[in-house]
Amino acid sequence: MSPRIKSVVFALLLIGWSAPAAELAAVRPGHPRLLALPEQWTQLRQRLTAEPDLAAYHQALIEAARQLLPQPVLRYQKTGRRLLHVSREAVHRVLLLAYAWQITGEDAFARRAEAEMLAVAAFPDWNPSHFLDVGEATAALAIGYDWLFDRLTPAARTTIRGAIVRLGLQPGLDPKKNSWQRTENNWNQVCLGGLTLGALAVAETEPQTSAAVLQLARAGIHHGLAPYAPDGVYPEGPSYWAYGTSYQVLMIAALESALGSDWDLAAAPGFLPSAGTFLQTTGPSGRHYNYADGGEGAAFEPVVFWFARRLHDPGLLQFEWSHLQSPADIRHAVARNRFAPLAALWWPPAGSATATAALPLRWHGGGRNPIAVFRSSWTDPAALYLACKGGAAELNHAHMDAGSFVLEANGVRWALDLGMQEYESLESKHIDLWNKTQASQRWSVYRLSNFSHNTLTIGGQLHRVDGHATFEDFSAEAADAHATVDLSPVFAGQARSVRRTFRILPDHVVQVQDELSGVAPGTAIRWQMATRADVTLQGATATLRQEGRTLTVRLVSSVAAVFAVQPADPPADNFNAANPGVRILSLTAPAPANSTLTLTIELVPHD
Repeated sequence: MSPRIKSVVFALLLIGWSAPAAELAAVRPGHPRLLALPEQWTQLRQRLTAEPDLAAYHQALIEAARQLLPQPVLRYQKTGRRLLHVSREAVHRVLLLAYAWQITGEDAFARRAEAEMLAVAAFPDWNPSHFLDVGEATAALAIGYDWLFDRLTPAARTTIRGAIVRLGLQPGLDPKKNSWQRTENNWNQVCLGGLTLGALAVAETEPQTSAAVLQLARAGIHHGLAPYAPDGVYPEGPSYWAYGTSYQVLMIAALESALGSDWDLAAAPGFLPSAGTFLQTTGPSGRHYNYADGGEGAAFEPVVFWFARRLHDPGLLQFEWSHLQSPADIRHAVARNRFAPLAALWWPPAGSATATAALPLRWHGGGRNPIAVFRSSWTDPAALYLACKGGAAELNHAHMDAGSFVLEANGVRWALDLGMQEYESLESKHIDLWNKTQASQRWSVYRLSNFSHNTLTIGGQLHRVDGHATFEDFSAEAADAHATVDLSPVFAGQARSVRRTFRILPDHVVQVQDELSGVAPGTAIRWQMATRADVTLQGATATLRQEGRTLTVRLVSSVAAVFAVQPADPPADNFNAANPGVRILSLTAPAPANSTLTLTIELVPHD
């Protein structure tokens, strides 16, 4: 241990040593003790003989593990500034192989996992300059070390344990490398989650370092949990909810299994309800409302299985079962998610696959990036689905999308969000992507600015990054379902007041009404919506056709304006990604002499 790390450990031990020391004394002796205890592995083996659905999922895991056996081990290979793809693949491989050995006892799986872990342990570092890479690599080796402990050779144990400490825990204690301990986003959860797994795995042989890491984790994890309050709306969007929350759950589950206590982390405001919120951001089509940096294509998420078990609510798995309908579906799900073996550990009781979500049809969640959701059914794939949001562009991974919405009806997503652009494609072009100031290059990225989102633009200007839009009115009553978001802070300096109201009218008609005041006369006010539909224009009416269905978009307020449509093409440059097949339906009206304008637009789905 370096002198610097020793001093950090000593300082941490002086500050509240008693709590971590007591927790280390409570660490369950022997292995495995992370996520599942020996008796739980025994129970899982027994269930496999009695539950066909679980057995089919397990079989796909074993097949995937067997396919890894002839593969070469991972190599140290960075992409840009990240080693993250290697760390994530280490999680994928080690979990699969260690799971397969725990269930089958086949030595080939243990030997292959050992080789993989020794390869990662031999890396010169786990890339602490991008500490997510360290968090995930530490998690991979901690779980493998714990689950395979009895089958690893003594030399391999020593090497893997040393790597966990030298390349994971010690860099995590270095103040120059761990500013993420105070961030209120997924970095906090992934880094502290991975380090906590590492500390618990090696606690009996590395008590001082493990105690210091647990102290760091206990002091810092409340930052990562803060954004869930009050209603479980994760500010970084559903894709990052799955990422940050997976590591938060790994941390909670490991603390429970190894210490018998989760430090009351699961009781943090909004955390447990966030699983229901995740479902609310999933439309009837199975696509996400992908605000912030994310994609609309929903993937299989094993972490939801933990919530379903913890809350005794198998209905939370409604959308997860859709990924497991056939053997091919199951293989795809297992191949695409590195945490896939954990779903088997958290599998619900037999017969749960028919449960559906017991969640409201009309719902509003507050917080830093508030959303409102309206749907006509939880079981009809052709149901109406409207989701809209407030928020601010200065939030982590946020876009200039306050006031935006997505719309589904009759099985078609009519209004969409383009989602994120892959980071390395921008960083490699030297775009200052993580600067959130008003003048940042970040907002020259088409998919991140208001010029690509389903919202308003005034005078061709960007939204204010520090303007926080909030919902000032919401009604869940079926006869008057609506939500009003105050966008005034987003347009500070461009208008005195801007309010957008979404209303569900009879026959699934959706009304979007914008009320603006204090806009300089003559200033162009642009309304727009991104869509994959074919669009036919006739003045103040647009007819959208997609997948054999039709949607009419019509201006119903007395404003002299007509619709236009153009491809969702970004400016001509060398860094913006193309958006093939997407069109922008827009309407532009000048602010009148009295500086007040109301735009009322209705979206009418047709059977």
